[in-house]
Amino acid sequence: MSDEWTVACDFASVSPNDVVRFDTPDATFAVVKLEDGRCSVIDGLCTHGKAHLAEGFVDGKTIECPKHNGRFNVLTGEPVASPVRVATNVYETRVNGDKIEFRKR
Repeated sequence: MSDEWTVACDFASVSPNDVVRFDTPDATFAVVKLEDGRCSVIDGLCTHGKAHLAEGFVDGKTIECPKHNGRFNVLTGEPVASPVRVATNVYETRVNGDKIEFRKR
């Protein structure tokens, strides 16, 4: 894990109530912007079916997996609808200027 911040994307590139995918050489992430402008970065693969969450649907504080329709709270990572039973990781996220950044601790 690192104390360094990673730039995921431009703040303007994510619409409110939407999600974009961000990949590194060793992982994939989902960058979510809530309707109120808050942002969250979570693991990009569903803990149930390993589908890419960035292909899912954001509704309020939840993201729905496109494969089996399980849902996660994007602020806590907790599952909120089956078949998801295992939480996803949520990373410390900030908006720095016009960039969305996160770090893995």
